[in-house]
Amino acid sequence: MTESLFNTDMQRIRDANHHDPFCVLGRQHSDHETVIRVFNPQAQEITLADNGAKLQRLPKSDFFEWRGNSGELPGHYRLIWRDNTNREHISHDPYSYESQLTDFDLHLFNEGKHRHAYRFLGAYDHQVEGVSGILFATWAPNAERVSVVGDFNSWDGRRNPMRVRSGGVWELFIPDLSSGHLYKFEVRNRNTGEIQLKADPYGQQHELRPSTASIIPNIGRYRWADSEWMSLRPKVEWQHSPMSIYEVHLNSWRRDIEGEFLTYKELAHQLVEYVSEMGFTHIELLPITEHPFDLSWGYQATGYFSPTSRFGTPEEFKYFVDHCHQNNIGVLLDWVPAHFPKDSHGLARFDGTPLYEHEDPRLGEHLDWSTLIYNFGRNEVKSFLISSAVFWLEEMHIDGLRVDAVASMLYLDYSRNDSEWIPNQFGGRENLEAIDFIRELNIAVHEECPGILMIAEESTSWPQVSRPTYLGGLGFDLKWNMGWMNDTLSYFENNPIHRKYHHDMLTFSMLYAFSENFLLPFSHDEVVHGKNSMLNKMPGDEWQQHANLRALYTYQFTHPGKKLMFMGTEFGQGTEWNSAGLLDWYVLDYPLHRGMQKLTQDLCHIYRSTPALYRYDFDWRGFDWIDCHDSEQSVLSFLRKGENDELVIVVLNLTPVPRDGYRIGVPKPGRYKETINSDSAYYGGSNLGNGIDPITSEAIPWMNLPHSMMLTLPPLATLVFEYLGEVILNE
Repeated sequence: MTESLFNTDMQRIRDANHHDPFCVLGRQHSDHETVIRVFNPQAQEITLADNGAKLQRLPKSDFFEWRGNSGELPGHYRLIWRDNTNREHISHDPYSYESQLTDFDLHLFNEGKHRHAYRFLGAYDHQVEGVSGILFATWAPNAERVSVVGDFNSWDGRRNPMRVRSGGVWELFIPDLSSGHLYKFEVRNRNTGEIQLKADPYGQQHELRPSTASIIPNIGRYRWADSEWMSLRPKVEWQHSPMSIYEVHLNSWRRDIEGEFLTYKELAHQLVEYVSEMGFTHIELLPITEHPFDLSWGYQATGYFSPTSRFGTPEEFKYFVDHCHQNNIGVLLDWVPAHFPKDSHGLARFDGTPLYEHEDPRLGEHLDWSTLIYNFGRNEVKSFLISSAVFWLEEMHIDGLRVDAVASMLYLDYSRNDSEWIPNQFGGRENLEAIDFIRELNIAVHEECPGILMIAEESTSWPQVSRPTYLGGLGFDLKWNMGWMNDTLSYFENNPIHRKYHHDMLTFSMLYAFSENFLLPFSHDEVVHGKNSMLNKMPGDEWQQHANLRALYTYQFTHPGKKLMFMGTEFGQGTEWNSAGLLDWYVLDYPLHRGMQKLTQDLCHIYRSTPALYRYDFDWRGFDWIDCHDSEQSVLSFLRKGENDELVIVVLNLTPVPRDGYRIGVPKPGRYKETINSDSAYYGGSNLGNGIDPITSEAIPWMNLPHSMMLTLPPLATLVFEYLGEVILNE
């Protein structure tokens, strides 16, 4: 060992600021002998297990050396060392191993083209020449030094410094280490010397908050039993299939008798049983990616590859998804690529510099949410986010992602004053880098996971959100119809006496209904922050509120577009949603709420069994007005159509005035059966309607249609009639 080496590289190892510990530690060659060098501040003595030779401590240091013939030792030798408590440890030397990451993986990652970066970044089981251990890797290009720290090395950043590879990826294989251990990355700032402890951005399991360490996962242990579902997923024609989504916040849906969160396994059985009984086709989970703050509802995530530990382990989450699939329930996940929180253990200034985010707050910070915005133009960030999406869809068998806050990604001036944003290179307000990322994302996930759904929560008039990228679209499958939601709720919030002046709020949606593949949402966002519960948005006394809401839900399930309802709205919860509490399940002791729940259940089942209500949700072939002009009486009527004789008539009477002898036109002669009457006594209504017997149309042209039928329209109600075919007379 030369004096210069001792004064420079070894001093940097001692001071924990060396970028390449492998040039000092492990097996080194000096003149005609081999040197085994170990740095271990916790060791009292160290011995080579393979030949029993003792390593000598260098004076006044924590370095230990053995010098001898290289032929005396195997390639990957073992060390026996005793700590301060005289406890003995034995393991292979991490610094006797070559680099494990492939140049190809690093190249794809640095190019922004790696779709499975979680398979080589993070912490996972690895084996080298028969020796098992854990391979750690992370991206920190501006760090001076990165170490793996954990409960296996006393959280001492001097013990396991990593080697840096091309593009700023750091790696270290620690042999003889197994899953279940806690760990973080200790990152030293190149410019200031500041040391940060960071959770693993690619970590697949994390501690329960408020603790923030990552956990080495046991990957591949779970055995899936949903092969039938997964094999059919690419073949389903979802555009022509029913889709009714139950949106759930797991913290507040239901808890155990002691008030504790249900586990993923408990939720698998209780939630799936409830959703199956109600008739919904999908469950959509508010973000269950790991997050430190309960009241963020999961929208400020720190673990983009980890289901939150609040409800159990990753294997238990897989059980939840598996159980859903075995009961023919799809699982959608809210996923948040628009922004991330500033928590010190997370992505913010990960290597001491703005790495995942922009440095300029005019590009890199959401002032409304006090969060940071991803730098979508950085290749490694694209690899990170695309790999996260693929991870949930491929590894966790999620059936689709609802991408949150897409509008905030598309516009540079989103929720900003004139002085708070920077135009793009052409002087416009469009975020060109984010647009490119969104398109790359949607191309990637559809290629990797055929049959999944990408759903945009996009609240503006951006064109072609749900159109293919090769046609200039963003490549999503579905878009939330925020315009329909806002107009419809605004209409229903009016006192019925004034509704005739706002009739266009209900008819306007059909001017653009087929410009996108729309999903009709009554989501969590509509029942928080002083917006009132769905029930209390409705005008009138208690009975009228329930009647209005029943009419509204029936209208939602018959309007073109897929459906989404937030938990609790299906039974008319009276209070605003409280994410820190529980749903008001006790209201089901009252008849009106039980009736609301029963109506929702019947709507789900009739919707699924009536092709005219879903076959052409995104096509004019599936809809026709009967009469959209009767604003004076606030009556609206339309057709939903499928193939051949698949036909449904929908009539809304949105005042408290019953209307006897109301004639509507119908396109075909024959019998029409009233399948849903939201005013039925079964649902808590006044039980005014048209009876259980089919109505036979009359050969009286009406409303530009060749036949018609006379109806009784109940107050504040929606009626649904299914066409049964022509009357066949006995000869």
